[in-house]
Amino acid sequence: MASPFSNAFSLLLTLVFAGSLMVASSAGNFYSDFDITWGDGRGKILNNGELLTLSLDKASGSGFQSKKEYLFGKIDMQLKLVPGNSAGTVTAYYLSSKGSTWDEIDFEFLGNLSGQPYTLHTNVFSQGKGNREQQFHLWFDPTEDFHTYSILWNSQRIIFSVDGTPIREFKNAESLGVSFPKNQPMRIYSSLWNADDWATQGGRVKTDWSNAPFTASYRNFNAKACVSSSGGTSCDSKSSWLTEKLDETNQNKLKWVQENYMIYNYCTDTQRFPQGLPPECQLS
Repeated sequence: MASPFSNAFSLLLTLVFAGSLMVASSAGNFYSDFDITWGDGRGKILNNGELLTLSLDKASGSGFQSKKEYLFGKIDMQLKLVPGNSAGTVTAYYLSSKGSTWDEIDFEFLGNLSGQPYTLHTNVFSQGKGNREQQFHLWFDPTEDFHTYSILWNSQRIIFSVDGTPIREFKNAESLGVSFPKNQPMRIYSSLWNADDWATQGGRVKTDWSNAPFTASYRNFNAKACVSSSGGTSCDSKSSWLTEKLDETNQNKLKWVQENYMIYNYCTDTQRFPQGLPPECQLS
C-alpha cells in the first residue's frame, strides 16, 4: 500500500506537470487576499486591511471570498462571533470548489439566545455529497474575543481545530469506496446570513431584528498552502502539513473535546442511517 507521503507527492507531481501549483505562505491582509462579494456595503475591510467585518440586517447579510484557490494547506482565521441574542443567524466559514460535484469543508456557527452556547456545526462534502455533520458546543464564549479556527487539509485527512485544539478529524477512506476531497482546488468563503427557519433550536427560535445589525469580525488570516495558479511552481514536498497527522497529545485533546463538547455525530446516528452507518465511520 502506498504511504500517505507517496500519495501526496504523486498528486503534487501530477499537478506540477500541469503547471498549476505554487507555494504560498501568507500572513494575510484582507485587501490583498479577499474580495467582499455581496451585501451592498455590509461587509467592510478596516484598519488598513487588518480587520474585516460582516453584518446582517433584515434586508440582507454579507459575505466574502478569497482571491486565490487552494489545494491542500493549513489555513487559520480568527473570528469573533455575533454577541448577545444571535438566534436565527449563521456565520459560515468554509472552503469550497464549484460545480455540481463540488468539494467543501465547513465551519458554521449557529446563533443562540443570550446566555446559551453557540453551536459549532462542521461538515465535509466530496463530489457533491455531504451529510457528514458533527456539532459541538465550545468551552468558551466565542463572542467575547477572537479565537482561531483552523483547517488542515492534505491527501490523507482533514483536521478541524479551535485555538490549536483538534475537534474533528475526517480521514481519507477511499479504500472503503468513500470519495475524498483531494483533486479540486477550493476558495475560502465566509458569510453572515439569516437562517431562522432551522438554525436555532430547529427553527423554533426566530431572529429578533430589534437586535440588528448583527456583526461578526475577522482578523489574522494565515495560509500555508498550495495555490492553484497557471504557470506556478511545485509545492515543497517537505512541507509538514502535506503529511501531518495527530500525535498522541493531540489525539488525547481530540478525545477530550469529543467526549465533553460534541453534541451530534452522524457516525452514531443509527436512526438516520438504519441500513448501516456510512463506511468512513469505522475509521473514526
